[in-house]
Amino acid sequence: MSNTTPASDASGSSASDPQRRARRGKKALVRRRRLEVDDVLVVKKSKLRTAITGTVVGNFMEWFDFGVYGYLAVTLTTVFTGDAPGGLGLLLTLFGFAISFLVRPLGGLVLGPLGDRIGRQKVLFFTMAMMAIATALIGVLPTSAQIGLWAIAPLYLLKMVQGFSTGGEYAGATTYVSEFSPDRSRGYWSSFLDVGSYIGFAAGASVVALTTWIAEASAGPDAMTEFGWRIPFLIAIPLGVVAIWFRLKIPETPAFEAEPEEEREGNPDDPLARQGIIGIFRHHWREVLIGIALVSATNTAGYALTSYMPTYLETEVGVSNLMAAVATVPVLVVMSACLPLIGKLSDRIGRRPVYAIAVISTIVLMVPAFAVMQIGQEWAVFIALVMVAIPVAFYVAISASALPALFPTASRFGAMAIAYNVAVSLFGGTTPLFSQALIDLTGNTYMPAFYIMFFAALGGVAMLSMKETAKRPLKGSFPSVETKAEAKELVAEQDGNELLDTSTMPLPMIQD
Repeated sequence: MSNTTPASDASGSSASDPQRRARRGKKALVRRRRLEVDDVLVVKKSKLRTAITGTVVGNFMEWFDFGVYGYLAVTLTTVFTGDAPGGLGLLLTLFGFAISFLVRPLGGLVLGPLGDRIGRQKVLFFTMAMMAIATALIGVLPTSAQIGLWAIAPLYLLKMVQGFSTGGEYAGATTYVSEFSPDRSRGYWSSFLDVGSYIGFAAGASVVALTTWIAEASAGPDAMTEFGWRIPFLIAIPLGVVAIWFRLKIPETPAFEAEPEEEREGNPDDPLARQGIIGIFRHHWREVLIGIALVSATNTAGYALTSYMPTYLETEVGVSNLMAAVATVPVLVVMSACLPLIGKLSDRIGRRPVYAIAVISTIVLMVPAFAVMQIGQEWAVFIALVMVAIPVAFYVAISASALPALFPTASRFGAMAIAYNVAVSLFGGTTPLFSQALIDLTGNTYMPAFYIMFFAALGGVAMLSMKETAKRPLKGSFPSVETKAEAKELVAEQDGNELLDTSTMPLPMIQD
């Protein structure tokens, strides 16, 4: 911070006033200590890779369940709501998907502030264990053929458990990878989190497709509704054991460990200190709104591509479950492979330009994509899914680097949990339910496209309101680099470096 004194105050009082000069002199004696080499966080690539891998497995598990549930939605309608009249059964099944998202804000409100208080790693281990257990238990539930329509109740209960745990999972995972990533390459390293997400979804879809093919070939066309639907959920048991083991191996983030204890204890009047829910809204409400808009734009498109597309292709286009999976899986795999490239692009040109590409491509491509999809042939479905995947890729590639950077380290987990889960609960996870309901209400099969485009426009407004964070230290943290030499160079050039703002770093105040 500058060590200068103002010439006069707003009332025009003279600088010769002895008392005023004395006060100014006292203020001038206090300044923030300069950044030193030992302050800079040096993260070795080997440790970074371990941290990223251990975090990615959680998102893989979360989205594996989404893939399984999404591609079994029509089958689960028969299994759990076979007694429901007309199209009510499908809506009840999709509501099971939506209900897990309605519980997510509660999980975020509990687990987010807890992660700011006790650490990211402990909370991420807890969320991983809860998700794996709940997914596996779905595979042993009774069906409507056994207990009637009451079968939907335990399914809803387990989806609520999943929702509570995932309320802390993505917010914690994005906080974790962003805090572990070097400033200059945060977009690249953080993008791997969502690589795990979409590979997990593709894995879930693949397991459903493979199970369907084997079960129906060996036991007839009713095999999936009789017993085959259980298999993909039970596969979560060995996957969960592996994921939990990885979570045990990840260290705490350097940014959290370097945070002064007084920042963690919290000061209600200091925006950089740890804040509770009320303090987050008091000091960071603008950033929370920006985050909600960006997450809504990202997830309406993302969940349309993943969780709703199987249902849409089966019910509105007439495509078989197997064909929908065959078309979707390669698109998701290729899209996932592109995410680190887009993340690296955001490190070079900035997060805001990449968000702009996502918004514009959504508005331009969404209606043509749904039009091509109506052709109904496999090649057309594949092309349409690619068109939907393009804006999704630009959105999700930078989510884990751009969104946590909106908030200071001391309150990052809690603030991310609020912004992310409110948006996902109200607008993202309910995309399948609202899209299908809008089609049923209007008879217009293009309604999902219009729904997605509306939120893209809101995301565009938020993008224009956010500050650029690429190449910059996270607010409330020291700079993060990959080598000691880079740390020395950064400290030597700190006075002329426009990307450094020491006023947001936890540097102690000293007297000259």
